[in-house]
Amino acid sequence: QVQLVESGGGLVQAGGSLRLSCAASRGTFSSYAMGWFRQRPGKEREFVSAISRNGGRTIYADSVKGRFTISRDNAKKTAYLQMNSLKPEDTAVYYCAADTNIATSSVRAYDYWGQGTQVTVSS
Repeated sequence: QVQLVESGGGLVQAGGSLRLSCAASRGTFSSYAMGWFRQRPGKEREFVSAISRNGGRTIYADSVKGRFTISRDNAKKTAYLQMNSLKPEDTAVYYCAADTNIATSSVRAYDYWGQGTQVTVSS
C-alpha cells in the first residue's frame, strides 16, 4: 500500500505563498488519484483540491479556487499544492490522500493518508 509524507508547511504572512509536497513510497503512484484536505482547529477535515491519476482533471474547493494549484509528477511520485495569496483562514493542518478510484472531494473516498503538515498564515 502507498505511504504518503507531506512537507513544505510553515509560517507565512498573509498574501504570501507556500508549496506543499506529498511524496509517495510503495505502491504505484500513478494508480491513485490524489487529494489535498485541511483541518482547522475545532473543525472537521475539509476538501481543498484533487487531481486525477494522469493529472488531466483537477477540482478545487470554492474557497481556494484561483489561489491554489494542484499538480503531480508521476515520475517523481509526488503531488504538489501551490498556495498563493494566502489568507489567515487558510491556517490549518494540510493532509494529502490517495484514492484508488476517481478524483473526488469526498473525505471518505480516500484510502491512504499522510501525517499532515502545518500551515500558519499570520495577518
